[in-house]
Amino acid sequence: MTLFEPEPPQAEAFDPTAPLAARMRPRSLDEVVGQDHLLAPGSPLRRLVEGDAPMSLILFGPPGTGKTTLAQIVSGVTQRRFVQLSALNAGVKDVRAVIEQARTDLGRSGRQTVLFIDEIHRFSKTQQDSLLHAVEARHVTLVAATTENPFFSIVSPLLSRSLLLSLQPLDEDAIGLLVDRALSDERGLAGAVSLDEDARAHLLRIAGGDARRALTALEAAAGTAAAEQRDRIGLAMLEQAVDTAAVRYDRDGDQHYDVISAFIKSIRGSDADAALHYLARMIEAGEDPRFIARRLVVHASEDVGLADPTALLAATAAAQAVQLIGMPEARINLAQATIHLALAPKSNAVVAAIDAALADVRAGLAGTVPPALRDAHYAGAQQLGHGKRYRYPHDAAEGVLTQQYPPDELVGRDYYQPADRGAERYLAERLPRLRGVVRGTAPAERAGGAERSMPQP
Repeated sequence: MTLFEPEPPQAEAFDPTAPLAARMRPRSLDEVVGQDHLLAPGSPLRRLVEGDAPMSLILFGPPGTGKTTLAQIVSGVTQRRFVQLSALNAGVKDVRAVIEQARTDLGRSGRQTVLFIDEIHRFSKTQQDSLLHAVEARHVTLVAATTENPFFSIVSPLLSRSLLLSLQPLDEDAIGLLVDRALSDERGLAGAVSLDEDARAHLLRIAGGDARRALTALEAAAGTAAAEQRDRIGLAMLEQAVDTAAVRYDRDGDQHYDVISAFIKSIRGSDADAALHYLARMIEAGEDPRFIARRLVVHASEDVGLADPTALLAATAAAQAVQLIGMPEARINLAQATIHLALAPKSNAVVAAIDAALADVRAGLAGTVPPALRDAHYAGAQQLGHGKRYRYPHDAAEGVLTQQYPPDELVGRDYYQPADRGAERYLAERLPRLRGVVRGTAPAERAGGAERSMPQP
């Protein structure tokens, strides 16, 4: 448990040795960026800060969006006593001690207490229940922060007694404003260095909506510039500094692109053990789990495809789990998807098919849509011949019949070539029969249809 007795903002102590992200933490709501939906005049957050209303808050959002900053502003601007607990190491005993002291202070001097609980989703139901009476009686003003969906991670009675505020990931404009402020502000780099435009653009990209990550990278680059006695940060210097900063948190000295490349190639090569090793290295290095999840989703279609139709479902489910529950628990979901994709039969037929189709379109093979397929739902369409001679496939016994679907220039063009592996083996048998019926080279009864279902791999 840590206890803060904040001074008025104008007298706030300034520690020049603190990390840049800490030095640049906004001191008032007017300095907060990127959360305009919470900062409008008359908004609950402004009323809480400016009107000194004892209203409990639950702040929900991804890392680096300002949850701790808002909690400290609520305390510092209104001159309440500020107590911070971390759900990682605090227990019911700690919570009750804070509540008892808050009740005493309120009775003796009328001074209110702000209790900030970081990562409240890690509190058990019993720990959360211990807050209920104090919140309802307003012995404390609770400000709780969570990166997980509060409707799943926080007990309903506590939710109903608090105002839920959702913080959004910062966009590049907001991150850019914070970076520019840090470059010029006396609390920050005070104009000691400037940032080239291409370096600034790269910094905003790698921040991923996280202000703390952006300022940490900027501080590392500024340190490199100072060591080399330069007053400008270029793209190469920023990349060097970011790599150096990343190594500090990665005991093996992993390089971001090398490890993710090895991860994907291990999955593609069906080596689940190697894939898990690289996954563990990324997790341990603090890699953004959303980035890992996105790569799994891409790989599920690019290298597994219809050889295992459930691969994409597994990957997207893991990505949703990352958003829903966060780390470290989501490591299990990422591992499950990794193993699933590594052990799945492989086929790149889907990516080959779309790339072949795109190549034809880019080469100018994009003829007119056949008249039978054109939109016939507006007045005058029939006079233009739209929809005439269109044959409705469901009228056929097998649900497939002879009809021209591509433009004339592309009749007979085969893009999708299924592999003879996994569930795609069945498609490799079925597709030629379907093409034969559609193109009029085989009878409909040979196409197969409802009597068969796709087997699981």
